[in-house]
Amino acid sequence: MTEQNLQSRVDDLIRPQQVHRDVYTSPDVYQLEMKHLFPNCWVYIGHDSQTPNKGDYITAQIGDQPLLMVRHTDNEIHVLYNRCPHKGTKIVIDKAGNTGKFFRCPYHAWSFKTDGCLLAIPLKKGYEGTGLEETEAAKGLAHVGEMRNYRGFVFARLAKEGISFEDFFGDSLSSLDNMVDRSPEGKLTVAGAPLRYMHKCNWKMLVENQTDTCHPMVAHESSAGTAVKIWEEMEKPEGTPTPPAMQIIAPFMSPYEFFENMGIRTWPNGHGHTGVHHSIHSDYSDIPGYYDAMIEAYGEERAQEILGENRHNTVYFPNIMIKGPIQQLRNFIPLGPDKTLVESWIFALDGAPSELTARTAMYNRMINAPTSMVGHDDLEMYERAQEGLMSDGLEFVNIQRLYEDGEDFTETAELNGTTERQMRNQFDAWKRFMLGGAA
Repeated sequence: MTEQNLQSRVDDLIRPQQVHRDVYTSPDVYQLEMKHLFPNCWVYIGHDSQTPNKGDYITAQIGDQPLLMVRHTDNEIHVLYNRCPHKGTKIVIDKAGNTGKFFRCPYHAWSFKTDGCLLAIPLKKGYEGTGLEETEAAKGLAHVGEMRNYRGFVFARLAKEGISFEDFFGDSLSSLDNMVDRSPEGKLTVAGAPLRYMHKCNWKMLVENQTDTCHPMVAHESSAGTAVKIWEEMEKPEGTPTPPAMQIIAPFMSPYEFFENMGIRTWPNGHGHTGVHHSIHSDYSDIPGYYDAMIEAYGEERAQEILGENRHNTVYFPNIMIKGPIQQLRNFIPLGPDKTLVESWIFALDGAPSELTARTAMYNRMINAPTSMVGHDDLEMYERAQEGLMSDGLEFVNIQRLYEDGEDFTETAELNGTTERQMRNQFDAWKRFMLGGAA
């Protein structure tokens, strides 16, 4: 597709208050995203605590491109294409492992240092005089265009040229900062494997849902609503404390006014978060010893500032969400126009009581697991939407709530918590990065 044709196609899909259904359903649009959108964005790869030792690696992907993240012998992390330069075979297929001092292709035994450099080729004399040294294959495993380790979170941009890490994220990095700063040691560690959950819907539906505050009290009435009703009707002694499970699930049934007053903040390039003033995580009970550890680490004023920030969901465009107060990251991995794998990771706060990690794990199981109470409500809505969008009754999806003429997505905005501005912000970024990322 020529640049002019791509521009025309993208312009046809995105309007200020609505988007064409093809952005969710069309295989052609999905392939354009794989070719243009994901390579031009900074996309999350993994956390450096997943590769603590030399030779440790994980596999990941940006769009449809298979990658691996590995810790080299100098302790530096590298992000490489998971593809042998000889015949294209994937070098590793496990989610994680330790390769030792080098990678060895399972097909023809070409081997590579953990920084990607070609190490050895069996029967190398067979290439003498062929000009192998002038080819890309001689350079070893290909590196991504750029990578950055930000406070343990590793991001990469496939395109060799494009927007810088700092310009792409800007002030939105404050949400990652807050999550890391909640550790008395200023460090996070991935706590176990993620919960993985397959969804038969487009990846953007999941991303949009993270800042959709008009659905919880409706879609989750059958789960959270039932739990709240049972708790309220239970006979219990006066003054019985609310158990952690109820603290987690009950806020999903908060009224519209709660979410309106919660507020939303949008940043340039498709990033944004709910919970400017308060959130569903604001009223969890204290964990003994944690506040004291934070005061010792930061001083009382700074500790109060860190813990007083209770952002709900922070979306980092294009496809992750983090929850700072509950130390969680969800990765929405596209596998097709109507197929998305969701990975829900949790983190331990180094130097903090283990009860915090236990609460985070409980939240993840209750809300995001394939066996969860709440996650199935969302899945039902996503799949109904994916099916409904195949209807020829209407071609466009409405994202008009609290729309204002002349919205400028290059500026940070703080608004009513039920606005759909963040969805419009994401599609503004979608359009620009499909076309290379120029403002």
